[in-house]
This record gives sequence, C-alpha cells and structure tokens, in this order.
Amino acid sequence: MSPELISILVLAVVFVIATTRSINMGALAFAAAFAVGTLVADLDADGIFAGFPGDLFVVLVGVTYLFAIARSNGTTDWLVHASVRLVRGRVALIPWVMFALTGALTAIGAVSPAAVAIVAPIALSFAARYGISPLLMGAMVVHGAQGGGFSPISIYGSIVNGIVEREKLPGNEVTLFLASLIVNIVIAGVVFVVCGGLRLWRQDSLTKGAGDAPQGRGELRDQPQRSGTGTTTDPGTRPSPTTTTTATPETAPAPTLSLTPPRTATLLSLVALVVAVLAFDLDAGLTAITLAVLLSTAWPEDSRKAVGEIAWPTVLLICGVLTYVGVLDEMGTITWAGEGVSGIGVPLLAAVLLCYIGAIVSAFASSVGIMGALIPLAVPFLAQGEIGAVGMVAALAVSATVVDVSPFSTNGALVLAAAPDVDRERFFRQLMVYGGIVVAVVPAVVWLVMVVPGFG
Repeated sequence: MSPELISILVLAVVFVIATTRSINMGALAFAAAFAVGTLVADLDADGIFAGFPGDLFVVLVGVTYLFAIARSNGTTDWLVHASVRLVRGRVALIPWVMFALTGALTAIGAVSPAAVAIVAPIALSFAARYGISPLLMGAMVVHGAQGGGFSPISIYGSIVNGIVEREKLPGNEVTLFLASLIVNIVIAGVVFVVCGGLRLWRQDSLTKGAGDAPQGRGELRDQPQRSGTGTTTDPGTRPSPTTTTTATPETAPAPTLSLTPPRTATLLSLVALVVAVLAFDLDAGLTAITLAVLLSTAWPEDSRKAVGEIAWPTVLLICGVLTYVGVLDEMGTITWAGEGVSGIGVPLLAAVLLCYIGAIVSAFASSVGIMGALIPLAVPFLAQGEIGAVGMVAALAVSATVVDVSPFSTNGALVLAAAPDVDRERFFRQLMVYGGIVVAVVPAVVWLVMVVPGFG
C-alpha cells in the first residue's frame, strides 16, 4: 500500500472515530500527524509543525475571546432582546428576526454553534408560546448562522479564505459570503412556506394595536427571568456558562436589558472590529485580541471568565486538522489525491462528488474539519483550470455547512436540546429527515449554479 493511500485512510479513520466516539477531531488529527509523519513520511517535528496554521490560530482565539466577553457582560443578550422587540408583535417576523440575528452574530465573528446556543433557546421558546413550528424556528436559526458564517471577518470565512490564500488559489471573499448568504436565505424561504410560515401572517399579532408596546403574554419587560434549569436570573446579570437562560411558555419570553457602559463599549468594539478589518485591512485576530484586552482591562469583573470561554475545542479542531493536512502536503498526498480525482476524466462529475462528500461527512462530523480537508485535497484538481476555483470553493463551503441542521451535527443537536414542550423523538426524526433532504438536494443545486457555469 502506498504512503499516500495510507495517509488518506488514516484521515478517514480520524473522521470515523471522531464521529462515533465523540473525540475532538483536532486531537485525533494531531496524533495522526505525529504517527503518519514519523512512521510513514519520515518527517521530523519541524516538518510536522510546518503545516500548523498560526495565523488561523490567532483569528480563532482573538475573535472568540472578544465574543466571550460580549456574552459575559450581557451584550449578546441585549442584541437578542433588542432584535425581538423590533417585530412589535408581528408573529410571522419572529423567525426572520432570529435568522437575521444569528446571521449577524456569526458575521461579526461568533462561532456558529455559539450563535445557535445563544439564540436557539429564546427562539424555540417563542415557537412554543406562539404556535410556530419548532422545525421552522430551528431551521431559521441554523440557516441564519450559516448565512452569515462566511463574511470576511467570520470564523468560517477566515478559515476558508485563509486556506485559499495558503494554497494560492484564486479567491473572492465577497463571492464566498454572498453565495452562502443567498443559498441559506432561499432555503429559509422554502422552509418558511412549507412549515406554516404563511399561516403566521394571518395569526393575531402579539400586540393589541399597531404601534403599541407588547402587552400581556408578549410583553418584553425588565423582570427576573426563569431559566431552563429552573433558576432565576436578574436581567442585569449573566447566568453561569452551564445555565442556558430561556423563556418558558409560562413566563415572559425575554427581558429588555439596559445599555450599561460595558455593553456600550463592547458594541463599539464590535463595530470597530468590522471597520478595522473591512476599511483598513487590519488582521482580524490581532485586532480582536487587542479590543478584548482593552475591555478586560476596563472591566475585569465582566471578563474574568472570558478566556475560559474561548472556543478552545474549535481551535484544537482547526489546528489539528490543518496540521495533518500539512503533513499530507509535505508527503505529496494532496497532489496524488488531486490527480486521482482529475483522473476520473469528467471534471464536472468529480466536482459534484466532492460536494457530496463534503455534505455527507459534515452532516455527521465537523463542518470546519471537512472544509479544512477537502479544499486542499481539491487544489491539484482545480489547478488544471477546467473548473473555476472561486465557484468550486464556494460550492464546497456551502455543501459542507448548510447540512448543519442535521441532529447529528452540533447546531442541530443544540436546536433539538433547546426546544421546550415537544416530543423529542418526533422532533429528532423531523430534523433527521430534513437534514437528509438538504444533503440530497443542496450539493447538486450549488454545483449546478456555482460550478457548471464556470466550466470550460
């Protein structure tokens, strides 16, 4: 058996073990990089660490550090509750507010599961209170998170654009962002219609009269809020990381939080991050760390736990997988695999197969991990010039992330866990069927729209 084939099989084993044994894929990938690099590729430690993505490490740590502070001091709660009040009692707008909110959170740097974890409990509580399909609300939250997930300063966007740059592929950050955003908006629109969204337009509004503040059950007011664990929290404080604050149908859906100085400063910091990266082309990771340190210095009591809430599992995942991919590159496996895909003789067939591989694996494992592995593996295939690199990268990225509605993925599992007063077995089957439909349909559609026009 050739060394290249061994390294590919080891990568497959890493995905299988990570999926079936709930072990961080990055940790497995580091171990695999050590074993394959030493025993198969005859690499020393310097050769193995040559593929360590130091730049992406800083982006992941910096952005999630800043966002952890935003969660700690209640800024994310303020954003959620302010957005909910914008509907002014219009039930049908609530799913779209949740879509927009999770999209905005991931677009400014929140890890997708973090955004879903913040918004899903409140969104699903509203669904239970006002008769909205939990599948509709859960799908809107997840697709919203993925819709904003590829902005130039987002985690996914930074990862994919970083890989494209490192592999010297043609890239377009705006095209990648818009491709994911448009696909997820279209899917959300279809789900909205199929799952009863049109009925919501005919449903009584949450308010007694147009323009009035919400009253009665829909009222959003400052009061102690009951969490999903049975504890109460003051609206001006944050619960512990293990306590998810959600409204139940027996309580007001959410309190309105005031803008305290730490929250105002954090909002300004998030705006400053966007401006610094987009207008001045500053490094997102270093800028985010700098802003987080400034906030921590000014309000240490709000930021004390933020370092511990950095998305370390995601950092480990990304760095491990990309380090292993670096070993594959060092030993020539990427070139070997790319030539094998190209050897199919039908470039468009090879392209759609890659999209389906990304979707199927991602539905059961990590979207980030599969993107980190598939895009580099497709480099030699794309280098031939028959398939447009920008469209192919966008198709792979969308295929690998849009399937996160699967209950086997982190986002889907968060939605399943956050839904109150539902038959969980039935809801699980709904999510599984819906995830299967997305896996079966979306890769072919994005291939047809993004890849086929660029062929030739």
